[in-house]
Amino acid sequence: MKALVSGANGLTSSYLIKLLLKKGYQLKGIVRKSSNLQLIKDLPIELYYADLATHQSYDDAMRDIDIVFNIGAAFRVEGVSQKYFWNVNMEGTRKLLEAAKKRGVKRFVHCSTVGVQGHIKKIPAKEEDPYAPGDYYQESKLGGEKLAIKYSKEGLPVTIVRPAGIYGPGDLRFLKLFKSINNGKFKMIGSGNVYYHLTYVEDLAAGIALAGEKDEAIGETFTIGGEEYLTLNELVKKIAGILNKPVSKIKIPVFPVWFAGLLCEIICKPFKISPPIYRRRVDFFIKDRAFDISKAKRILGYQPKYSLDEGLKKTAGWYKEQGLLD
Repeated sequence: MKALVSGANGLTSSYLIKLLLKKGYQLKGIVRKSSNLQLIKDLPIELYYADLATHQSYDDAMRDIDIVFNIGAAFRVEGVSQKYFWNVNMEGTRKLLEAAKKRGVKRFVHCSTVGVQGHIKKIPAKEEDPYAPGDYYQESKLGGEKLAIKYSKEGLPVTIVRPAGIYGPGDLRFLKLFKSINNGKFKMIGSGNVYYHLTYVEDLAAGIALAGEKDEAIGETFTIGGEEYLTLNELVKKIAGILNKPVSKIKIPVFPVWFAGLLCEIICKPFKISPPIYRRRVDFFIKDRAFDISKAKRILGYQPKYSLDEGLKKTAGWYKEQGLLD
């Protein structure tokens, strides 16, 4: 099998590529010319240079490709317009889907996000529960997911995967949380009783690969996550225990932080500088994120290999090795 992986230099893609190589796949990866390729350095993968936001056609990239893993996305990119998210996450996806359809690609696995369901009202959320994106990133990802569904109905063999919060060695998104707990500066915003669901990146790669291999997955959507979800209070306590650090019992009210984020965004936007606080980041503390992964287990045979405790320990260990917690 020859596979094309978009956003090949990213964290999730790098784990997926290593897994696919072990399975004997031949691989081509889409990256920008300006991309940092450190995560896939020295791997036997053919590179195709294109920016998902601006590249017009992927017909040549799809030549001789059996399966596409569309992992590339604009994710929490600061200092760019909202339109950029739509250009990458929706229009970039449209062009890949169209080229795959034209070339007769056998499978198209589209990586969406659990964020398309926004704040979860009924825990745990299932794949068929309502959409409720809460920001322009999630809205742009929903646009890409709806396009994938449209092409699936038109005959392209599409499978959609929605990862929950991705973490593990190599991830920097959760570094701020680990670092603030390690240096004693962490303060909970709000009650800390909202739920959060994490996915260890190696387990996610395994789930995505299965989505491309199981015939029963065609036309389906799957949430990929860890075995358990927990409250933010419980998550912080676990991380603090791993780092052997105490946690402050002080809790900061939500509204002042949210309002400060709004002011920072208004002041910083004209100068095109990244504000120190964003309203989006407050969502982490106030919105429930908990999901049912039984469908992926039942149809894909997905089974998380790492418990949350194991995954958090491996992540903390990698942060320490890299000197990132200092």
